[in-house]
Amino acid sequence: MSLGQDPRPHRIVVLALDGLLPFELGIPHRIFGRPHDAEGRPLYEVVTCSVRPPGPVETDADFSVHVPNGPEALATADTVIVPASYELGPVYEEGRLTEELAAALALVRPGTRMASICTGVYVLAAAGYLDGRPATTHWADAERFQRLFPRIRTDADVLFIDDGDVLTSAGVAAGIDLCLHMVRRDHGTAVANDVARRTVVPPHRDGGQAQYIHRPVPDPQLATTTAARAWALGRLHEPIQLRDMAEQEAMSVRTFTRRFREEVGVSPGQWLTQQRVERARHLLESTGLSVDQVAQEAGFGTAQSMRQHLQAALGVTPTAYRRTFRTGGGTEDPEGFAAVR
Repeated sequence: MSLGQDPRPHRIVVLALDGLLPFELGIPHRIFGRPHDAEGRPLYEVVTCSVRPPGPVETDADFSVHVPNGPEALATADTVIVPASYELGPVYEEGRLTEELAAALALVRPGTRMASICTGVYVLAAAGYLDGRPATTHWADAERFQRLFPRIRTDADVLFIDDGDVLTSAGVAAGIDLCLHMVRRDHGTAVANDVARRTVVPPHRDGGQAQYIHRPVPDPQLATTTAARAWALGRLHEPIQLRDMAEQEAMSVRTFTRRFREEVGVSPGQWLTQQRVERARHLLESTGLSVDQVAQEAGFGTAQSMRQHLQAALGVTPTAYRRTFRTGGGTEDPEGFAAVR
């Protein structure tokens, strides 16, 4: 399925289950409702359905929502998204689908892209979509999820995981990260960044869930690593040593490394690589620079080094990435994208 070659909007069907979180239900509509092509035509169509005939679906708030479509809408989906619910019953308690939910998911066509937000992953797991595959969910629920589904490789320290035709995200706001990633994967960084700007959210968040796990709050009078990160972002094309970043905060390398990981969730080296990958993606999409020039500008030094890092992060070579996104279209990556940390 090539989104860039199909004149029909990519159809996103959001499965609303009783006990759903209204915030998460709104994420796909907000993110996928924004992108348009050069002629102003919507790139996505987003509809909501229930496992029952059209009608009210209870939320975890003091109101219900009216869902206009029954489960038959799942048969028309190019992508199905399952937001979190606090009333999954046997799905959450025993790891098995209810008859109603099983019948609804049986309508999903083979090859449909499946995605979950937070505990919506229980639905995908119980349906067998994740057997033998990596997945994530809210960090506070990851241990229980792993016990219930031992065949799934649970990673509690990522914001989302793209395993090709099945994608899972961590809690609540990580659903925004996941949906922006799907837009980026389908139509490139420029389109995703435009959606992020209009939504007033960062197009890419640094770190993983580790930065949100409860730990003692750092002394607010202690220096942070914000200035060092800003300094490094202005010099990605130059060699940057750990001690150079530590000097920006007047810290020892050891203290800086500890503080950086506490604030960002990854090491300074991992963060630098992430930023350079993002810089390379932008240049490959938006400029005519050669691969060698892009590697220099992004700070990888050589085309071979950049190729290795992009292959590890995205599952594609620089040339393949440019071929996909310079034409304004997207394509599914059969090998899957790496987990975003």
